[in-house]
Amino acid sequence: MKRVSGAVLLVGAEIAAVVAGVVAFFLTAVVTASVPVFAAAGLAAVAVISRLLGRPAFRRLGAPRLVIPYVVVNTLAVAALAALTVFRASPVPAPAAPPAPVAFWRLPTGSTIAYVKLGGEGVAGRPPVIFLHGGPGTPGEGLPEGGRELAAAGFDVYAYDQLGAGRSTRLADPSGYTVARHVADLEAIRQTIGAEKMILVGRSWGGTLSAAYLAAHPDRVAKAVLTSPGAIWEPAFPNGIGSPWDTLPAGLQARADELTSTPRMLAQALLLQLNPAAAHAMVPDAEADTRMRELLLVAKDATGCENAPPAPVHGNLPGFYGNQITAADAAAVADPRPRLRGVHVPTLIMRGQCDYLKWEVTYDYRRTLPESTLVYIPGAGHSIANGRPDLYRGLLTAFLLDRPLPRPAYTAPTDPARSPADGAS
Repeated sequence: MKRVSGAVLLVGAEIAAVVAGVVAFFLTAVVTASVPVFAAAGLAAVAVISRLLGRPAFRRLGAPRLVIPYVVVNTLAVAALAALTVFRASPVPAPAAPPAPVAFWRLPTGSTIAYVKLGGEGVAGRPPVIFLHGGPGTPGEGLPEGGRELAAAGFDVYAYDQLGAGRSTRLADPSGYTVARHVADLEAIRQTIGAEKMILVGRSWGGTLSAAYLAAHPDRVAKAVLTSPGAIWEPAFPNGIGSPWDTLPAGLQARADELTSTPRMLAQALLLQLNPAAAHAMVPDAEADTRMRELLLVAKDATGCENAPPAPVHGNLPGFYGNQITAADAAAVADPRPRLRGVHVPTLIMRGQCDYLKWEVTYDYRRTLPESTLVYIPGAGHSIANGRPDLYRGLLTAFLLDRPLPRPAYTAPTDPARSPADGAS
């Protein structure tokens, strides 16, 4: 009977030692970003619990001399398992050289920002157009859709990789990725290019950033175009704003789960909640960004209408920590809508029929910005430039050149995708 209870106690010791190691690992990571320190704390907890519970177990088994060898072997086994799972880094391809058009701003904010520019032709004095990509942290590559047409119409056109994304600065301390820092970078860009006012063209999260900049510097924006904009202020939607991950087909969902449910990724996710610096130390930018790109490629064609053309693929890496920390900060900032209600900047809002974002998220811009026009676009999803490129270019250039829009404004407060009409009114 003693041997049976000893064997049961030994099994319990194994389980308790692993649990204690995991708890010590994460609790230590709360107060330090040193990977060796919180890894050692976890192993120390394994050793201590193995000894405390192993001693009575081996006494009952009649082999008390095996306690120390058991502690050593058990601790080494847990260390080996952790090395093969939690601490095993994913392969990272060597970074490619930036394409020839890419240049860099070194801003007074401390950010080094990669950008491309196409100078305007024929007409002088027009405000420059600044494209703001989505994400946060998911840049494009090269000049966005519509950029060449705007340059031909006389606008200097810029597109840049925001802080923590693409070829721009990665911060040593990921807590520095804030909405305020992105706004400060954009204001520094305006000053660097010597523009009195800018035209902002924001897509998805770029719409949220445009709204934040408008609230902070309304006198520095000539016009704004917001395409499938993210929430002005996410806490206004306690039930969520909508996500492409909610409606992934089963096969794609299985692949997404495979990428995010490895022990290393699960540990990173928990560390991110406890201490972002510890997560960043354990899974550095290059690895995290590469894994994020793999995940985004899974869902890239799940954000449009059925039978939409495939979204283009490029090699400009997203920024994982820029995405995660900026998004968390955006959910914690003060509501900018009271200030935006007094901002009289002409703004065009584009909404696609199959956009995964909730209708209320888009309409919040229309009812908040007093000089805004909302246009509903059938046959387009979240990326209107990909789903209806000709109409997108036509709306963009017509609005910025003060010409009649090629599609009428939508003025009702209800979601046109839920009504028989296509949204024209």
